[in-house]
Amino acid sequence: MANQFHIAQSKRVIGAGLFAGGPYYCAQGSMITATNACMKLPTSITVSTLQSKAQSYANSLLLDPLSNLARSKVYIFSGTRDSVVVPGVVKKQEEFYAPYVTGPGAIKTVYDIAAEHGMPTDFYGGSCGLTNLDYINNCNYNGAYEALNHIHGGLQKPSSGAALTGQLILFDQSEFFKLAAPSTYGMDTAGYIYVPAACQGGAKCRLHIVFHGCLQAREKLGDKYARYTGYNQVADLNNFIILYPQAKSNMSNPNGCWDWSV
Repeated sequence: MANQFHIAQSKRVIGAGLFAGGPYYCAQGSMITATNACMKLPTSITVSTLQSKAQSYANSLLLDPLSNLARSKVYIFSGTRDSVVVPGVVKKQEEFYAPYVTGPGAIKTVYDIAAEHGMPTDFYGGSCGLTNLDYINNCNYNGAYEALNHIHGGLQKPSSGAALTGQLILFDQSEFFKLAAPSTYGMDTAGYIYVPAACQGGAKCRLHIVFHGCLQAREKLGDKYARYTGYNQVADLNNFIILYPQAKSNMSNPNGCWDWSV
């Protein structure tokens, strides 16, 4: 979803950190394609077709102009042991972005860590190279910091599992869905936001939006993803507010996924 949001809203977004996901419009509206090609079969993904569709959407003003991406920074991570979305699929993201994100070193890729599918941290989660159903992996690697530092540059790196100074707040998402209940849109009634003490005290702070993975929403993990994936520690040292909107499962989306490839 971070990829989808970045491509669609490139006027407002300065970069994206992409962990273990496929390229824009990969599924092309097909659930079969989504769960096969876009997870396991990179040779069946034709990136030029996806780029053409993105350009068509941009020409129709359904996306921001793709030219905005030239000023972006993109960080892409895939673990060598990822058995859910294989590394070859993730590398198609790099191929998709290459013609658009053109600044020197603007695309950073990390493909050499023996991680299973999930969010890599340096202090919390299951064994890095083994499957765990929270999909948070303790890899001695601070993925949240590495992504944010690539996008923004010059950030202070927190110590492993540093104590937090701010507040993780549960907020009402219902107010953003006036026409129907949040569940109609596949959304939870509540989401999380982390606000560092400095931001609460009036400091000027940047906003970073974090989209959880499938099976990582509040309904499955409570606040584990929002509390233990490392973003909050980076936020404390560098004056970021971290927004964790929460999707919710329904009949057509039983794993509570965001729109990650359609």
